[in-house]
Amino acid sequence: MHRAVELEKDLIQFSVSVITFLKKVEKDIPRSLADQLIRSATSVGANYTEAINGSSKADFKNKIYIAKKEASETKYWLNIIKELCQPENVDELLDEIQKYIMILQKTVNTLNGKTKHEK
Repeated sequence: MHRAVELEKDLIQFSVSVITFLKKVEKDIPRSLADQLIRSATSVGANYTEAINGSSKADFKNKIYIAKKEASETKYWLNIIKELCQPENVDELLDEIQKYIMILQKTVNTLNGKTKHEK
């Protein structure tokens, strides 16, 4: 459970980093795009927290899957912002969300009983 708590803390910090990043680029991107990014980025951690505090294995699996989908959506919005205005720090956020996507995908694969070779 220690790793779960560490990942939860990392995801909170990632959400804060995204919000801080958006404050710096808010004049260069549409407000609706910023809102979408905030929703998806904060949803990754929120769903992960729900997963580790879930009431059943099925609940855990569902929330992990949602967290992974939200992480993928976050990557999508970050890439759009990168194309629009080439902001500083966007590559660091993209690297970080890719790391979380991989962690969450590995968890999904484990829950589905898949090995590395079965992807």
